[in-house]
Amino acid sequence: MAPHATTLQYLGLIALGFGVGTYGTLVGAGGGFLLMPLLLLIYPYEDAHVLTAISLAVVFINTLSGAGAYARLKRIDYKSGLIFAAATIPGAIAGVLTTASVPRRVFEAIFGVFLIGMALFMFLRPKSETPPPRETEAPSRYSLTRVVHTLGGISFEYTYYPLLGITVFFFLGFLASFLGIGGGSLIVPILAYLLNFPVFIATATSQFIVAILTFTSSLTHIWIGSFHHGAHRAAALGMGVLIGAQMGAYLSNKLKGSWIIRSLALALTLVGVRILMATFWP
Repeated sequence: MAPHATTLQYLGLIALGFGVGTYGTLVGAGGGFLLMPLLLLIYPYEDAHVLTAISLAVVFINTLSGAGAYARLKRIDYKSGLIFAAATIPGAIAGVLTTASVPRRVFEAIFGVFLIGMALFMFLRPKSETPPPRETEAPSRYSLTRVVHTLGGISFEYTYYPLLGITVFFFLGFLASFLGIGGGSLIVPILAYLLNFPVFIATATSQFIVAILTFTSSLTHIWIGSFHHGAHRAAALGMGVLIGAQMGAYLSNKLKGSWIIRSLALALTLVGVRILMATFWP
């Protein structure tokens, strides 16, 4: 489809980008964990590093647009976001270089296991969108307290340990870049459940972090030549994502509902099993 794709095929990629952009921004995940398995199914003979280059570029466009929408709502914790984004950069570069050296079948096996694990997490995660309350801890020399004032006049105050976050995000940068997923699907629960961020702020700040992570990954892919083979497809998907990201940010204030997450988890399970079956029983 890439070099001689028809107009209809490009329109299909734009529509796919719109759906990924809407859902990815809605849940603060960037959409890469949804887009990458679809690319593996659509392009069964493409090298994994080319598909991850496409996915990461699209996620960058999605999160850049989504972060802009959340910035207008004043829901991003910029200081924390910059700290954690900087921690992902070394791992993001290493992840791209590793993907380029891994055979497609090995990559598919790893990705299939990841998808099933991600789906199980979605099924088993607490039904409430708000993490359970923690005992109040007195601020210490190792903690950081943040206060974010949103456009709606609501203020959020929370305390977390930056060193813990930096350590986790260093390894997350590698995983997200290696798999081509951007990492938002992992960053939101890490911010909310591990670092005590309000979900309202975690969703928006995740978009900001992923935008920087995927920008770094995309530059690395351009440097090693992976992106050249997927530029046109990334552009078509990106057109749909730009519109979908704005729709997702709008719907984030209207929709709640664990059924969306659960239905996606079921779909990811089926796709993960399908990828594993294609890998071991071609």
